[in-house]
Amino acid sequence: MHTVCHGCMRWLYAMAWLLSAACFAMASDMPFRVGVAPHTSARLILQQYQPLRASLEKGLGQPVEIATAPDFTDFARRALRGEYDLAITTGHQALLLRDDAHYLPLVTYRAPFQAVVVGLASMPAGSSAAQLNGKTVLGLSPSSLVTLWGIHWLEQNKVKPQRMQFISAADSMAQLVIQHDAVVGFMSQANYEKLSAETRAQLRVVARSPEMAGRIYLLHPRLASRQAQLMRLIQQFGQSAEGMQYFQENKLDGYRLLKPGELEVMRPYADEVRRTLATQPGH
Repeated sequence: MHTVCHGCMRWLYAMAWLLSAACFAMASDMPFRVGVAPHTSARLILQQYQPLRASLEKGLGQPVEIATAPDFTDFARRALRGEYDLAITTGHQALLLRDDAHYLPLVTYRAPFQAVVVGLASMPAGSSAAQLNGKTVLGLSPSSLVTLWGIHWLEQNKVKPQRMQFISAADSMAQLVIQHDAVVGFMSQANYEKLSAETRAQLRVVARSPEMAGRIYLLHPRLASRQAQLMRLIQQFGQSAEGMQYFQENKLDGYRLLKPGELEVMRPYADEVRRTLATQPGH
């Protein structure tokens, strides 16, 4: 009996090892999905994050794919459903994902993140926000941080625009302002600086937000056991020649850890995303 049980145990251990090996092989073949909030066009996002994708793919030993969404609201919805293994989004959505889906914040960028109100260069320097009353203003999407800050800025200045129009990319927004289809647009300082010199020459920054929590890398909780590995791989990418070139091209200055309480100040904006998701549940 003892011999039979001992043989059974050996068989069970062998089967468990084979099952673990099979699961590992399957996991290695499954793509690791990096979701990037749609702060610009899908084409530019895929191009911008290609160096990170290649570095993670090498370090993880499995395929890595970059994904985004049509707008910030849909990105939040997809992230909450667990479609991304690693999510990269601004502070208000990072807080939402941490609180509502238990994502694990990893790092952010050293460069300060600010929203800007951009108008025509011909706007008088002393223009008051009241001059925007009854005009069309542009945002990236109802759930983007720059748009939410812009809406608060309008409210604080008692401005009632004729309408708020949502545009998918900062360069398209800039062209609409230049063409007089809107009086101002809300975008990030980083996206404003990435506009061509010719485009920026026709625009000026009307107002600027305080520094806010910018793009943050968050790991889905199903991969909590690999948190240390992902942190190491992200830091290795940041210290590589490709990573330093990526930081330089995008004016990001490298990675840093989050400061205590840095996400909590984003709560009013996170609450607004939560309300938007409740009224637009999606599919």
